Amino acid sequence: MEVYINGKPIRVKPQNAIGKGGEADVFDIGKGKVLKLFKSPHHADYQGLPQEQQAAEQRLKIHQHKLRAFPSNLPQRAIAPTDLATDKSGNKIVGYTMPLIQGAEVLLKYRERSFRQAGVSHQTVVQIFQDLHHTVDKLHFAGIVIGDFNDLNVLVKGTEAYLIDTDSFQFANFPCQLFTTRFVDPLLCNSQGSQPILHLQHNHNSDWYAFAIMLLQNLLFVDPYGGVYKPQQKSQKIPHAARPLHRITIFHPEVRYPKPAIPYKVLPDELLQYFHQVFEQDLRGEFPPQLLDNLHWTECINCGKEHARPTCPYCHQGAPTAIKSITVVRDKVTATRLFNTEGVILCTAVEQGKLYWLYYHRGQFHREDSSVVLQGESNPDLQWRIQGKTTFLGYQGQVIGFHPYKPLSRRAVDRIKVVFDTNQSNCYWINHGYLNHDGNLGDVCIGKVLPAQTQFWVGTNFGFGFYRAGNLNIAFVFDVRKPGINDRVKLPHWQGQLIHAHCSFSPDYAWLFLTNQEQGKICYRCVVVKSDGSVIASSQVNEGEEHWLAVLGKGGAANQSPYCVVNNFLLAATDEGIIRIEIQQGKLLQTKVFADTEPFVDGSSRLLAAPQGLYLVSSQEVYFLKK
Repeated sequence: MEVYINGKPIRVKPQNAIGKGGEADVFDIGKGKVLKLFKSPHHADYQGLPQEQQAAEQRLKIHQHKLRAFPSNLPQRAIAPTDLATDKSGNKIVGYTMPLIQGAEVLLKYRERSFRQAGVSHQTVVQIFQDLHHTVDKLHFAGIVIGDFNDLNVLVKGTEAYLIDTDSFQFANFPCQLFTTRFVDPLLCNSQGSQPILHLQHNHNSDWYAFAIMLLQNLLFVDPYGGVYKPQQKSQKIPHAARPLHRITIFHPEVRYPKPAIPYKVLPDELLQYFHQVFEQDLRGEFPPQLLDNLHWTECINCGKEHARPTCPYCHQGAPTAIKSITVVRDKVTATRLFNTEGVILCTAVEQGKLYWLYYHRGQFHREDSSVVLQGESNPDLQWRIQGKTTFLGYQGQVIGFHPYKPLSRRAVDRIKVVFDTNQSNCYWINHGYLNHDGNLGDVCIGKVLPAQTQFWVGTNFGFGFYRAGNLNIAFVFDVRKPGINDRVKLPHWQGQLIHAHCSFSPDYAWLFLTNQEQGKICYRCVVVKSDGSVIASSQVNEGEEHWLAVLGKGGAANQSPYCVVNNFLLAATDEGIIRIEIQQGKLLQTKVFADTEPFVDGSSRLLAAPQGLYLVSSQEVYFLKK
């Protein structure tokens, strides 16, 4: 496709795509600039969706006037349009250019425990929100309302927070009609609905409401309306999505607080009181900056846990219930602790029934035998994999293999996006648009893929991957032992901005889990693909629905898949215990809850198959479970 910027033609290529949202695709056009190209009604993502096509046409009409009237007095952290992109005539606006924020990550990632434990401190998060507060304040002073303020349109680089998607800002006679269900102010919605839907115009207060939600979920790893609401009177039960409309928060006495979340009593009383007033009593106005200025995290010298209070809430009130002995028996389940650390477990693998792991503690990366692989600071950008005694690190355009008795091995990979994986036999990686693996006689090329846009995973017998860029939506499988890619896998149609993807394998099946945002809602999908590329089952739900897939989706993303696949069923950990999902006539059904495992697991636990049992891995402990 060809567009024109300042009268000069620019050829848009799929391999230059760096982002994909519900309304636009983003391309790197060089010289530190990117092109945001609005999707036309004829875009492949909208095929067969007449409402989406109509909405796209309406958005393009508005942009013809709104972008030409865009204010020029935005603060530095608001990434405003620099040049308009048009068709050949120069009359029709099809997008715009803006500066490229290199090395940034969406704010949504910072609410994930696995991401934060890899090297992002609580105090760093405080600094990020102080920076974001300054930008919101300056935008409001300029008469601008952010409107659709959410954690996917905030990019973080270090402690700097940048606002993107500024074309949706509300100013002058251009209201923001977009909203994200998780962040829209319930005061602007119909209180009798089954979920928040914007009814009135966004305002400065609604921006600060969204700011407060993002802050709370980044401090505690749970949003204000998280947990499970189980009222004693069944007549009071409401859909999860409707809880903001009824102000039923994590502070409600009949809400079960999620196990993986940080207890909210670690926060100062002043901040907790503010959150209570905002989410339960409808307090609005600018977020008080002093609450951030006075928020200081510290590590307790007695128990080692972090908190932001004058005295440690864990020591003062007694430590929460924990499994302290080496072997514990509950009902018919025996849990034997194999390992624990004050640091954090980063990566695991099972080979021939034996569990291997990598953990980080006090500036060193250790293997399960306590040997030191590497020294240095932990970083969320570091990608780790394990293959027997070899530890693989992917970072800054290379994959390095560490072995206790062999020289370092190095492989060049795509620098823009380091993508690699391992199984017990080989290492697989992408470089210059080719998927490769190491062989006995040298590197083997498996096939051609789209550089910087492809994600893939490998199992024992086969691998699965996909790429999306512009109008391209390609999924593929490949044999892990020989060249060749089957790119005729027909995944169910999906659109919007991809948030997470991970895949779990059995010898014959790949279970793909996708999380993406569509029309302001989080959507979860699971698709089971056979080794020959045929799709044999799938399921799809929205956030808040009472469904096993929504429960698993809420658990957040892990560097590796947290689920265990055995033959044609999957095992996953939840706050209620381990559940089993089976394939039945093209459907994915929850068939059992192992309630007696509940004391040992939560929604962030990772499961790995073992002879006569399961390995259970948390951020700091490894257990072996058996019945």
